[in-house]
Amino acid sequence: MKATSKIPALCAYCAVSALGTTALLAQESVPAIASQDTEQSSRTLHANSPLVQKVRNATARFKDINVAMKEGWVQGTPCVSGPNFGAMGIHFLMPNRVGDGVLNADQPESLIYEPQSDGSFRLVGVEFIVLVKDWDTLHPDGAPPELEGHLANLVGEPNRYRLPAFYELHVWAWERNPVGSFADWNTRVSCAKLPLD
Repeated sequence: MKATSKIPALCAYCAVSALGTTALLAQESVPAIASQDTEQSSRTLHANSPLVQKVRNATARFKDINVAMKEGWVQGTPCVSGPNFGAMGIHFLMPNRVGDGVLNADQPESLIYEPQSDGSFRLVGVEFIVLVKDWDTLHPDGAPPELEGHLANLVGEPNRYRLPAFYELHVWAWERNPVGSFADWNTRVSCAKLPLD
């Protein structure tokens, strides 16, 4: 399966959060790959980060994208490239976690995959997402969301995703990121390998 050949170009997260979408993909088998060198460098870089280790433990089985799809993860974005450098990749969402107002280190809202030229997907990280209105409803004290000591970033509206204002935090648990394990864009991730139809 090509990474976006059967998926309409959707704004990030809006299909799931606004419409409660439960399936955007056919349940097809997709090749999954993982690089030993990448995993080893990632383990070394993040050895002292409890959040990265929790994410790795919670998502290791999703290195095989077929496992993720069988468990209900659905594609929410095409491959997202950075405005100036790097990329995020293709986001797969867990519909029942988006819009619940909760952040949990063991339960990210989004898995992020880098497309490969052979049509496979490589797990590179996760994204934690919570809509501002949902967070504020559960936290009327006005405290900003944080996860294991890491503050989430506010994305106001209007935004490129056509979503209401939301908080997000990326964790590059499966691909070393030279600009930081919690940066939005990863300079080692690319959409360039996306196969053309």
